Amino acid sequence: MAQAQTRSDLSEAKPQILANKRGLVTGIANDQSIAYGCAKAFRRFGAEVAITYLDEKARPHVEPLARELDAPIFMPLDVTIEGSLESVFAALEKQWRQIDFVVHSIAFAPKADLHGRVVDCSRDGFTKAMDISCHSFIRMARLAEPLMKRGGALFTMSYYGAQRVVEHYNVMGPVKAALEASARYIASELAEHGIRVYVISPGPLKTRAASGISHFDDLLSEAAAKAPARQLVSIEDVGIATAALAGDGARLITGETIYVDGGLHIVS
Repeated sequence: MAQAQTRSDLSEAKPQILANKRGLVTGIANDQSIAYGCAKAFRRFGAEVAITYLDEKARPHVEPLARELDAPIFMPLDVTIEGSLESVFAALEKQWRQIDFVVHSIAFAPKADLHGRVVDCSRDGFTKAMDISCHSFIRMARLAEPLMKRGGALFTMSYYGAQRVVEHYNVMGPVKAALEASARYIASELAEHGIRVYVISPGPLKTRAASGISHFDDLLSEAAAKAPARQLVSIEDVGIATAALAGDGARLITGETIYVDGGLHIVS
């Protein structure tokens, strides 16, 4: 009987299931970002990736990663700036004509609203969190649709706090719930064009974005103890699962929230 593959085995495996596919990965901040784990997996499976960075402050942290990934397109993306997202997709169309996948790994809430009760969040803070974390995915889907001429896959990142109350997740819970619902509607609307939509919901990961959540170290410890797998996921685990869904083997899976959390969501 063949032995089960270990995490290191999976990390080294290089089946070219995404050969000749191209796509955009947004949201890389550093080498601990979930988006970077996804980009590495897409490259490992044979795809080309375009990479974005937030601003000039972020560029020195992301540019070496883009070089490592041989990204032919590397440009800034700030979804709060008018025309920034459109410029990225214009560059994709000019260089590639068509794309096969998009990874949306962008989320933000003002600290005061993130650390306070949902009932106390400000209108401006809630609106900003919803615009950056949810509506930007809708905008990406709209821009990606005409470039996915042979179908494709859209990915966005969520968390279990969208489905259940998770202490200290606060306003991001309702925002991610809206994101998951939006993904289902987009999946229904774009399915006739062969475009699938996936929400990836990783278990707790120590990323820069997660560091804004208070008591996050306690959440990590609890997750490692409670998950049936008895371990935390890595950005590589999330990346491999995401990239695999971009392959033709997942062509009839769409509109789903895919948990990559060692089974944590089934026991919490």
